[in-house]
Amino acid sequence: MTIKNVHGTTLDLLGGQIVAGHYPPGTSIPPEATLCEELGVSRTVIREAVKSLVAKGLIVTGPKVGTRVLQSEQWNWFDPDVVAWQSKAGLTREFLRDLQELRRVVEPAGVRLAAERATAQDIAEIEAAYAGMKDAIENGGDYVKHDLLFHQGLLRACHNRMVVQMSKALGALLRTSFEISTSRPDGPASSLPLHRAVLDAVIARSPQRAEKAILVLIDGAREDIEQVLASRRKLPSLAAPAARLKGRNPTVPTR
Repeated sequence: MTIKNVHGTTLDLLGGQIVAGHYPPGTSIPPEATLCEELGVSRTVIREAVKSLVAKGLIVTGPKVGTRVLQSEQWNWFDPDVVAWQSKAGLTREFLRDLQELRRVVEPAGVRLAAERATAQDIAEIEAAYAGMKDAIENGGDYVKHDLLFHQGLLRACHNRMVVQMSKALGALLRTSFEISTSRPDGPASSLPLHRAVLDAVIARSPQRAEKAILVLIDGAREDIEQVLASRRKLPSLAAPAARLKGRNPTVPTR
């Protein structure tokens, strides 16, 4: 295992423990020597992990405070690692609400810009993602993967670096939304025309149509999540691979 992998594993472990509440806000994480012994890594690895956690806003270090965990409001929620750790710890109502509201602010604006700025290559990549979604519905496969590629492609097509960075924080919500929709009977099939409407509006260079179409998708996803929360059903685990569709069409034998 390389030093980089050791660092990444240690960072994931400590970050996940903090977000999961193993070290509550206001408390201190164990000293270097203790962590070295518990995790079986060097002081250098622990120090690098602590630096990363400070950069992500999870902890603060100092001669008088030691290494103390900060309140969750101070964490960097635009950091993909922080979002991933929260997703693995559990998708709370508050976490999902915040992400849904962020998505409703960011994605419509991004899609409007995509309708104005998308290049031929951008369109080709989104078309490929759409084709993957359609194929998964008809023949079985990883629908969620292609759905994510579709939405990520739209946000990349806006060619705004800050929006693209925000899109990384939306990844947990997007996957959760897609998995919930996928679990509903004919959920993917019923949403496919809605995705096509968004893509067609972007191709037609119609920002207003694109924004209206993406809002239909977003609000539908929000309703799906609210129904699951109200029913107390367990939300999908982002630590496991996404569920695969079985497909609607029988396999046609080749001649």
